[in-house]
Amino acid sequence: MPNIIEIADFHVPELDPFARLTEAQLRSRADPEKGVFIAESPKVIRRALEAGYTPLSLLMERRHITGQGREIIALCSSIPVYTADSALLESLTGYALTRGILCAMRRPPMPSVESICANARRIAILEGIVDPTNVGAIFRSAAALNMDAVLVTPTCCDPLHRRSVRVSMGTVFQIPWTRIGASAADWPENGMEQLRKLGFKTAAMALSDDSVSIEHPALCQEDRLAIILGTEGDGLASHTIANCDYTVRIPMAHQVDSLNVAAASAVAFWQLRLQ
Repeated sequence: MPNIIEIADFHVPELDPFARLTEAQLRSRADPEKGVFIAESPKVIRRALEAGYTPLSLLMERRHITGQGREIIALCSSIPVYTADSALLESLTGYALTRGILCAMRRPPMPSVESICANARRIAILEGIVDPTNVGAIFRSAAALNMDAVLVTPTCCDPLHRRSVRVSMGTVFQIPWTRIGASAADWPENGMEQLRKLGFKTAAMALSDDSVSIEHPALCQEDRLAIILGTEGDGLASHTIANCDYTVRIPMAHQVDSLNVAAASAVAFWQLRLQ
């Protein structure tokens, strides 16, 4: 039987993950095994469950218990389901529930770069991208356009940020990913060396006088290629570009100098995929 709990007190600690903990507190970096993230919408929650993520509790509008939340409740029958009407839930969470259902889930341990890349031939590396919407969109493109894995640098936004997860439409649970380096000091030098030892050539997506077009045939001929995308404002750091095997540009028309990093990622993933 589902454990349905009508919300009577907004201040109970069981509701903290949905209402009072910041993204940093949810990650619980000081105690990673207790880390939590929030998945939003039935489709996203279902993809997380299919990928083996552990649900801890659900928060949903009352009307969804017998509606679109019924299947999710059945899949998570042993966890508490907190419920109220939409106005009360919005006052609790501070935002409108896009699909009326949230799920607090346990963060899994981060796999090693070596295990993620063992059989990979095309990977994406996200350097310092701070907007969770962009991170989510890049993951969606990476999954759709057949990247084998995604690595995020220590200064990159968390892919399990609530908004990243939602924008990715749950593809963050489908494509293997991990962090490359434990601190900012580990990237790019140590990270680049790690990639070289794993047999990857590196392609920096950047505007540069000595860049090659993304259509250059040598790029697609590389057996293992890491496509490196930089932060929204300044792009890739100069020392990252200097350490890469290629600097790659997307040809532009109408005096447009560049694309948004999420749009650029989709172009790069499509063009540089294995034929």
